[in-house]
Amino acid sequence: MKLDLAFIGTAFIELLTAVPTTLLVTFVAVVCGFLIGVAVAVVRMYRVPVLYPAAAAYVTFIRGTPMLTHLLLVYFGLPALIDGLAGICGWKVNTASIPMIAFAFLAFSLTSGAYMSEVVRSGLLAVGRGQTEAALSLGMTPSQTLRRIVMPQALAAAVPSLSNAVIGMLHASTLVFAVSVVDINAKAQIVASNNWKYFESYLAAAALFWALTAAVEGAAALIERRLRAYGEGGAA
Repeated sequence: MKLDLAFIGTAFIELLTAVPTTLLVTFVAVVCGFLIGVAVAVVRMYRVPVLYPAAAAYVTFIRGTPMLTHLLLVYFGLPALIDGLAGICGWKVNTASIPMIAFAFLAFSLTSGAYMSEVVRSGLLAVGRGQTEAALSLGMTPSQTLRRIVMPQALAAAVPSLSNAVIGMLHASTLVFAVSVVDINAKAQIVASNNWKYFESYLAAAALFWALTAAVEGAAALIERRLRAYGEGGAA
């Protein structure tokens, strides 16, 4: 097999058109997943009645099943649920009009939320109980203590794990092909099929993902340095 170096550059340029879709899916999944993760982690840490078993079951189920399965369950289950409710309530809803990417947003956010909850929970466990006791002794309420004292320290401690979660979601975004969303990997397959240059196309996709991953790692390293400088009383 002869490697076409020139075509790798051509494929790379064509794949750039799919970068916004990949970044959008990753961004929505990470942001929504983080918000879900914080809520679930707090519920599990403080063993909130009624919500605790539901949160524990959610995390166990999501972590115990593949991400592609979550996407397909949402893709086939959500329209069925909406159609069922529409029939009962008399709504006029056309589930066929739901954008394909919406299924990816929901499924990946739910998946990300379970994994993010464990990252946040590990950060909360890293904060010494003395911090909470000191804040309470100063007259802070439990919610103020969590918001102003515990959570900032927990998130700072969890930055490396959070960056790994972001990278993992970036790579997992390639699964959107299952619901006909064209991301970087799907675009590489299209380019490869049109030109019969599969190795070069996927090599270009690998290079592009590598560059995006390096950008995430660089941003995480910068945040870590700034947090470390802030904690030491210095300037970043």
